[in-house]
Amino acid sequence: MLSPDPESSPEIPPHIMAAMKERMRMAERMRNIKHKIIVMSGKGGVGKSSLAANLAVALAADSKVGLLDADVTGPDIPKLMGVEDAHIISGDQGIEPAVGPNGVKVISMALLLVGRDTPVIWRGPLKIKAIKQMMIDVNWGDLDFMVIDLPPGTSDEPLSIAQEIPDADGAVVITTPQEVSLLDVRKSIAFAQAVRLPILGVVENMSGFVCPHCGKNVDVFKRGGGEAAAKELGLPFLGRIPLDPQIVIGGDAGKPFVLEHPGSPAAKAMAGIAREVRKNLKPVAPRPTGPLAR
Repeated sequence: MLSPDPESSPEIPPHIMAAMKERMRMAERMRNIKHKIIVMSGKGGVGKSSLAANLAVALAADSKVGLLDADVTGPDIPKLMGVEDAHIISGDQGIEPAVGPNGVKVISMALLLVGRDTPVIWRGPLKIKAIKQMMIDVNWGDLDFMVIDLPPGTSDEPLSIAQEIPDADGAVVITTPQEVSLLDVRKSIAFAQAVRLPILGVVENMSGFVCPHCGKNVDVFKRGGGEAAAKELGLPFLGRIPLDPQIVIGGDAGKPFVLEHPGSPAAKAMAGIAREVRKNLKPVAPRPTGPLAR
């Protein structure tokens, strides 16, 4: 049965019609993206944005990838991807995203602000509207992967993304080994389960430090907490990333460490996590064809 055309249904209230049109535009954009991967954490400071950026670059080694920075008030992705000075323009197909390392398409509120120090002093509804516009009004084109970097926590932005992208492949949940981080990551996992967002797996970041002089591994923030939590909750454990000064240096320079130091333990761990994420993705359904495909 065909859906009613909003334009031919004058009895529909204007606000309902506007919402229907928005959903249709969202569906049109998202249908050209095979896999949507959400990167989330229970708390800030666990390396979530750094992992999202490097995951996108690792996936882009042989795929077309987009990176959406959904942290409206603390957007760090352009800095990490070396595109913070990019000039964003609008074309016939919408806003043209910046292009970062390995050809990753990037959009972020930081690219739309007047200056780097301009704060975003918005309540929830405005932040949600901005996120929707970055999904709908950006010319993403055909992508194999979209990586979405969420702000920490389980509030407005994560809930909106979960609702607006019901066919998302799932979430990669980031934690550090210590108990205070694990307390919050459990909330993120419970949130994902509550909104029926699949969990692709858990990553344990800042897991040990490999001494560059002697090669010895030092457990600065303990070790194994993320893996133990994943096992306890019956979730895939995607891997652990050790502390490495090059991660910070590369992030500050806008040069993802998976490209700059591919032989380092951290980069090898990130490459392994990207492979595990690919393994846990659901198969892509064939696109409908024929006159009713749209």
